[in-house]
Amino acid sequence: MTFPVVGMVGGGQLARMTHEAGIPLGIRFKLLSDTPQDSAAQVVNDVVIGDHRDLDTLRAFAQGCDVITFDHEHVPTEHLRALEADGIAVRPGPDALVHAQDKGVMRAKLSEIGVPCPRHRIVRDPADVAAFAAEGVPGGAAEPGDGFPVVLKTVRGGYDGKGVWVVHSVEEAAAPFRAGVPVLAEEKVDFARELAANVVRSPHGQAVAYPVVESIQTGGVCDTVIAPAPDLPEELSARAQQMALRIAQELGVIGHLAVELFETRDGRVLVNELAMRPHNSGHWTQDGAVTSQFANHVRAVLDLPLGDPRPRARWTVMCNVLGGDYPDMYQAYLHCMARDPQLKIHMYGKDVKPGRKVGHVNTYGDDLADVRERARHAADYLRGTITE
Repeated sequence: MTFPVVGMVGGGQLARMTHEAGIPLGIRFKLLSDTPQDSAAQVVNDVVIGDHRDLDTLRAFAQGCDVITFDHEHVPTEHLRALEADGIAVRPGPDALVHAQDKGVMRAKLSEIGVPCPRHRIVRDPADVAAFAAEGVPGGAAEPGDGFPVVLKTVRGGYDGKGVWVVHSVEEAAAPFRAGVPVLAEEKVDFARELAANVVRSPHGQAVAYPVVESIQTGGVCDTVIAPAPDLPEELSARAQQMALRIAQELGVIGHLAVELFETRDGRVLVNELAMRPHNSGHWTQDGAVTSQFANHVRAVLDLPLGDPRPRARWTVMCNVLGGDYPDMYQAYLHCMARDPQLKIHMYGKDVKPGRKVGHVNTYGDDLADVRERARHAADYLRGTITE
C-alpha cells in the first residue's frame, strides 16, 4: 500500500503541527521551506529549500506530491493556476485562496453573496480616505475630518497587525500609500469582542464546524482563545457557524477556513478576515477537540472523511507564548509541569525574540476562571513575565 504525499508550502509552525497530525495516519509530508531552520523544517524528513514565489521551484517541488497545500497565503495566485494547469491538485485552489490573499477581492465577494462586513471600499489617496470617512457620518460630514478614525489595510501581505493602520486624520492616512499598493478603507467597528468560526470542507462537499471561540488580541496579535466563546447566545453562535460554512461553500474552499468576526454591541456578527489554512484561533483543538484543525485539514485535502469537531471538555483555553527577555524557556518546564500536570505545552522550535510567537499552551476543564488562570500563568511563566 502506498500512502499519499502531502506537499506543504511554507515551513512555519502551522506546517509543523499539520505534519504532526498526519504522522498517526501514515501520511508522508514534503516541505517547501525558506530555510533549514524554519519550524517545520526541523521535524519533516523531506525538505526542499526554495522560494515559494518562483514558479520553477514550485513545479519541481510538486513532483511526487499527491496534493499541494499551504501554511500561508503568499504563493502568487498565477503560480497556483499554472500548477493546476499542470494537473497538480492544489487545495485550497487559487480561485478560493485569492479571497484570503487579497482583502479587496474578499470584501467584494462577501458583499456580493450577502455576508455582513464592515463598511469599506478601495481608496486612492489620503483625500479619498477623508471622503470615505465622511460617508459614514449621518447626513454628511459637517467639518473636515469628521468620520475618523478609519482602518486602512494594504490589500495583500498583512498579518498579525502588519499592514494595518488606524488613522485619526487625513495627515495620518498618508503612511499606507507609501508602499505603492492598493489600500482598503474600512469603518472602525465598535465591537464588543472578536470571535472566530473555524470550519473544514472536503472536495466532495462534506463540512464540519468547530465551536465558535472568543479571540483576545494584544497589539494586533492573538493572545488568548477561549473555546467556546463565553456567554455567546446560541442563536448568534449558530449564525456564525452557518456563515462560515456558507463562505466555505460559496468560495470553494478545500481544507480549513478560519472566519475572524466582530461581535457588535447590537448583537450582530461582521466578517473581519479570512484565513484558508490552520489558524491560531483553532490551536485549542489540538487538546480540546475530538479531531484537531490540523488533522481535519489533512483529511480534507486528501478527501478523507472528516473527523468529529466536538469539544472534549466544557472549556479549553489557548494562550500564545510570546518571546520576552528570558530565552531559556526549557528551564521553566519544571515549574509549569509540576504546577499543572494537565497543562499541554506546544513549542515551535523558534529562536526567542521579544514579541515573537514561539509556542502556545492549552488548558481545559469545567471551571472557566480556573482554566483561564492556568493557561495565563503558564504562558507568562514561560515568557519570564512572572517567576513564581
